[in-house]
Amino acid sequence: MRQPLVAGNWKMNGSMDSVKTLAEGIKAGIDTVTTAEMAVCPPYVYIPQVASMLAGSAISYGAQDVNDQEAGAYTGEVAPGMLADIGCKYAIVGHSERRSIYGESDEFTASKFAAARKAGLIPILCVGELLEEREQGITEQVVARQLDAVINLEGIEAFGGAVIAYEPVWAIGTGKTATTDQAQEVHAFIRGKLAALDAAVADKVQILYGGSMNPGNAEQLLAMPDIDGGLIGGASLKPDDFLAIGKAANA
Repeated sequence: MRQPLVAGNWKMNGSMDSVKTLAEGIKAGIDTVTTAEMAVCPPYVYIPQVASMLAGSAISYGAQDVNDQEAGAYTGEVAPGMLADIGCKYAIVGHSERRSIYGESDEFTASKFAAARKAGLIPILCVGELLEEREQGITEQVVARQLDAVINLEGIEAFGGAVIAYEPVWAIGTGKTATTDQAQEVHAFIRGKLAALDAAVADKVQILYGGSMNPGNAEQLLAMPDIDGGLIGGASLKPDDFLAIGKAANA
């Protein structure tokens, strides 16, 4: 039985005051979440503050991105070892905003995935299709390509220590959500693709849904057999909403 994981991606939001309020609110209500692991991914500059505030709680934390190099002349970048050094458990790699806005390729994303694992972090690999790709009927082809970049570099065994997040790009921050059947269909495809290479790895890996999950649709989505949690954007900035999604995993 896979433990649900609900991870909050705070994106480029926050201030010292708002982060304090948000972390305090989540920490105060974490005991109402009995099944899911809850994790938050603040902007880099607030990770130490969040780490200090969440000390002693059951809430994990991680980063929204990571570089693929261990150290060196990479101005403005953050190495995976640095994140591990400050206690991060997770690192998101390949978020659609990194792919689409900053032009990061499947191969570069796979390199980040490998670097995160090498440093002892658990990568949360984001995969998903654009609206035009769904309309063309090539969702599975796109997702397979994104997974293959990692498999070709790291091998199927790498997913034994990783998380996958399916995020239909057309449903991120738009208020649109894939139907439960649409989401489950892609999640089942992902698990099936991995199972063709290693059934044990496929059965173990957590596959999260990352397209506008909120308190109103979380229970229905999380009831699907291959949806193991959520990568939450906007709703993770509201403690009550974020905790409500975590509690939906208790059902």
